[in-house]
Amino acid sequence: MGNTNCVCVGCVEQSSVGVVEKWGRFRNLAFPGLHFFNPCAGEYLAGFLSLRVQSLDVRIETKTKDNVFVKLVCSIQYRVIQQNADDAFYELQNPEEQIRAYVFDVVRAHVPRMTLDGLFEQKGDVAKAVLEELEKVMGAYGYSIEHILMVDIIPDDHVRKAMNDINAAQRLQLANVYKGEAEKVLQVKKAEAEAEAKYLSGVGIAKQRQAITDGLRENILNFSNKVEGASAKEVMDLIMVTQYFDTIKDLGNSSKNTTVFLPHGPGHVRDISDQIRNGMLEASSSGVCQ
Repeated sequence: MGNTNCVCVGCVEQSSVGVVEKWGRFRNLAFPGLHFFNPCAGEYLAGFLSLRVQSLDVRIETKTKDNVFVKLVCSIQYRVIQQNADDAFYELQNPEEQIRAYVFDVVRAHVPRMTLDGLFEQKGDVAKAVLEELEKVMGAYGYSIEHILMVDIIPDDHVRKAMNDINAAQRLQLANVYKGEAEKVLQVKKAEAEAEAKYLSGVGIAKQRQAITDGLRENILNFSNKVEGASAKEVMDLIMVTQYFDTIKDLGNSSKNTTVFLPHGPGHVRDISDQIRNGMLEASSSGVCQ
């Protein structure tokens, strides 16, 4: 009989590497492409490893220095080192569990030394510590740690509510301070405006009274010069009576006025009547009323 060669063909996909064994012992790595194996010589393709970057999310629950329980979500991005793919294939049976165990160990060693606020501020330091530890350990098994991301820090619900209440109270306190300052400025401006208005009103009243005084003086002088025998007092009484009647007339003509002049006692009505009658009589005797 002639010799018969039994040949087996295998294909390794892109971004992957194959592990070739001979009689159960590692022989070499098979890179992407078509490969031929001789089963009669004990050669066969034992398995494949992906060279792509893989992501593993690890959730850790631990306690901070100020006794607050928190949950951390850590994302580890890793890949197989192509040159050391045989170590990755043979050394670790479950690399994800190995990575998860080291992450737990490092995080629970660092976080209890930090307060909750410090953890939020320094989560990058925790991620850096995890990266350094994993690079040192997993590198010996043929794995490269690409990135460590501290995705989330989740305190207990009651703690989160308390933190939100504290933040809301601080913001409310700050808002009240600004509101008080605004009201203070408004009151100051209002007081300044009132003072300025009163000052201008006083100036206007003073000028009005000065104009009235000048007008009365001019009227009295003109009247005294034109009417012989009329004293300044008589002229002043006549002018006051005239102004009184003009005021009453204006109040009667306007339907929107709500001001009514009343004497303080019953006897004052007669006093006002006598004053008006006496003024009219004095004016008639002096020849003013024609």
